[in-house]
Parts: sequence; structure tokens; C-alpha cells
Amino acid sequence: QVQLVESGGGLVQPGGSLRLSCAASGSISSIYGMGWYRQAPGKQRELVATISSGSNTNYADSVKDRFTISRDNAKNTVYLQMNSLKPEDTAVYYCNIDQIRLRSGVFAYNYWGQGTQVTVSS
Repeated sequence: QVQLVESGGGLVQPGGSLRLSCAASGSISSIYGMGWYRQAPGKQRELVATISSGSNTNYADSVKDRFTISRDNAKNTVYLQMNSLKPEDTAVYYCNIDQIRLRSGVFAYNYWGQGTQVTVSS
């Protein structure tokens, strides 16, 4: 009933920028918490940033002051603006919806996108 589609990944040089987008579609009434996670080769998936339905934000220390998470409720979309990228930011980035209310009124939880590759290299 709900699908998340990510876009915006790619190859950039250190110090460069990328803007990731994640659009949710389906029988959506309202979306609560949204976030971005990433997984580098040989590492576990880690939280990057979250944003609440009230647009309260939280960031991992490693990306604070470089990344900005935002959302457009009218488009059911969450964004991640990534500036001053470093090689250690290289990972597959996944968007997440923590909780969603469907048009039926039923609540559903923990939806994930397919992931988009971000590679930072000179």
C-alpha cells in the first residue's frame, strides 16, 4: 500500500554536495516521523537524521552542521541536503517512515526505501 522511492545519489568529489529525495506514495493519510539512514560497506546501518511531524530535527554527530533534513508534507517527501561531503560519507542511503496513518485509518510502521548509492571520491 505504501512505497518509498529515493533519488539524488551519485558520485561527487570531497567537499561537494548532493540532495537526496524520498517520495512516499500509496494510500496515505498522514506521515509522522521520517528519517534517513546509511550503511557503508562492512558496517551496520546507522541513523543520519530524523524529522518529526512537527519538523523537529535530530542529527548524528558525524553529519551535524553539514547535512540538513527537511520535509514537504504536501508532496509526502523527505529531503536530505548534504554539503561538505567527505569520503567517509560514502554509503547506501535509505529513507524511512517510522509511523504512517493509512486512508483506512489504520496505522502502519517502519517503511523503508530501496536505497540510493552515495560515493564521495576524488
